Amino acid sequence: MKKLIIISSISLTLIIVLCYALNEISSSRTFQFFGGLVEKVKTEAPIVALTFDDGPGVHTEDILNILREEEVQGTFFLTGKEIEAYQEDAIKIVEAGHEVGNHSYSHPRMILRSPTFIKKEIEKTDEWIRQIGYEGEILFRPPYGRKFLFLPYYLHQQDRETILWNLEPETYPEIAVDSQKIIDYVVTNIEPGSIILLHVMYESRRESLQAVRGIIVSLKEQGYTFTTVSELLKYDNQ
Repeated sequence: MKKLIIISSISLTLIIVLCYALNEISSSRTFQFFGGLVEKVKTEAPIVALTFDDGPGVHTEDILNILREEEVQGTFFLTGKEIEAYQEDAIKIVEAGHEVGNHSYSHPRMILRSPTFIKKEIEKTDEWIRQIGYEGEILFRPPYGRKFLFLPYYLHQQDRETILWNLEPETYPEIAVDSQKIIDYVVTNIEPGSIILLHVMYESRRESLQAVRGIIVSLKEQGYTFTTVSELLKYDNQ
């Protein structure tokens, strides 16, 4: 009986350790087993990228108007399912000259998923991105920033990097509910080569949407310029 208790305790401890390790590795912004991983670009140039995850959604025109008025190009990581549902809005993003990235088809956590599932999620979304008229390189950002083995391996085989971010003010609930706090957080923590992540497409993210103009204006006053992620990558180590 005592031996059984010891074995059970050891097994439980190992399971806890493995789960912790899986969570840490899959959510790491600086490590993955295969391929390139980008959270920010190493550069001294005062240049940054604004990126928007999910959508298109109800506030597509709102964010496009803000970016047009401020003369800023952004990178939109869209889901295939929402492109399929809101094709006209997706086309407007392309026609406005913004970069479009792949954020999977159905926005699942892409860990402990089969290679077939991962391939289908990415390739189906690539097809939709091409159908809306986007002709540039299609970058990929994993939902929730999660990746483990099969996803990085697939991307590596396709010579594609995993694009993450180094600034995500919405991570903190007390900041996410106040547009001014979102602005202040970004302005305080910005650095050359930063990749800023915001979710602005839905009504529940109105504070984030309202923060975009303030972020742009404040960073421009500090001497920063904005570009797409693809363009930002060209500044790496410059």
